[in-house]
Amino acid sequence: MNITKANSLKGEITVPGDKSISHRGVMFGAISEGITELTGFLNGADCRSTIGCFRALGIDIEQSNDKVIIHGKGLHGLSAPNTMLDVGNSGTTTRLISGILAGQSFKSKLNGDESIQKRPMGRIITPLTSMGAHITSIKNNGCAPLEIGGTALHSIHYDSPVASAQVKSCILLAGLYASGITSVTEPVLSRNHTELMLSGFGADIKTDGLTASIVGNPKLTGQKISVPSDISSAAYFIAAGLICENADLLIKNVNTNPTRAGIIKVAQAMGGNIELLNERTVSGEPVADIHVSTSQLKGCEISGEIIPALIDELPIIAVMAAVATGTTVIKDAAELKVKESDRIATVTENLKAMGCDITPTDDGMIIEGGKLHGAHIKTYKDHRIAMSFAIAGLVADGNTTFDDEKCCVVSYPNFFETIGSIVNR
Repeated sequence: MNITKANSLKGEITVPGDKSISHRGVMFGAISEGITELTGFLNGADCRSTIGCFRALGIDIEQSNDKVIIHGKGLHGLSAPNTMLDVGNSGTTTRLISGILAGQSFKSKLNGDESIQKRPMGRIITPLTSMGAHITSIKNNGCAPLEIGGTALHSIHYDSPVASAQVKSCILLAGLYASGITSVTEPVLSRNHTELMLSGFGADIKTDGLTASIVGNPKLTGQKISVPSDISSAAYFIAAGLICENADLLIKNVNTNPTRAGIIKVAQAMGGNIELLNERTVSGEPVADIHVSTSQLKGCEISGEIIPALIDELPIIAVMAAVATGTTVIKDAAELKVKESDRIATVTENLKAMGCDITPTDDGMIIEGGKLHGAHIKTYKDHRIAMSFAIAGLVADGNTTFDDEKCCVVSYPNFFETIGSIVNR
């Protein structure tokens, strides 16, 4: 793949469905009674991993592109898998399904790709074990492969040391199978798709500030869910519309849930021309069309409570900062180190290759704005690194190439086709 500087960006686009909601729709549909129908489903590799796991657990799932029908069997309807469950590259699948599997009467094993086998699972092993779950790291290194299940669970209150929707969701899902009320308190509020969607399926779930609680053994009922576009996928085109010359883009039907939409606040803080149009609610989630146009961005500090609302967008925000005026400081984002790659290291390496003055820190980076030039990008098979630097290539002088751009299929299979539909050179 070869990316060169764009003369202009024009058009209306719709990016793929929300990955977090697509995952959860399949999982919650599987443990509900009756049929759940998802439209706008993200047909990416990660979400297909979730479908594959629940098929292996005995659930009949029909898929036709972005429409998925799940024939749920209720809270206790899953069957023991015949083989190791394959979560692929998906951390969401790994951690959320672990909460469900912890409450089953059978044992199961799960594993994923090389990246998953390095990601920290102690953060779910600890609370699940305190609920009475049998969950072990088979290699005894706190990572996948995991063996899970076969014991009864009891409720707990858990003070999570990290603001992580995956950890919170894992515990709440295990709480479905526990007696009493299970609750989780976070240091900062993380994305709340699990709470919103489980409530829609009929769970008795409440939030009070930074604490979410759920009552065990509910009856969940299948739902029809319209999946909005993923703001994490829209983020690349929000950035492109702000930093490219002669740009005017409308990104339609985007999930603007405030626990996810930190990039909108950052774009505004940097002086970006960004507006939300046609704001509405779809299947319990706030949705809008996002209009962006060429802007002269200025550096800012990004830290504190906003970080969980934009953790996946920090690589593309770093690209925005690299062409802004002045200095951008990103702090409180050590979580970047344990994503599909160490994103502090990979962003730093690639922006330096493109001529950016960037300094990595223990929990973020310091970026001096300027101009970029084309370079060969090392993606480390991380979809968000590949897509972020494809956008960087649209404002860089010369050619930008990649060692492996195919990793984009994890969350945005037709990413480069979308770029091609709006770029003029």
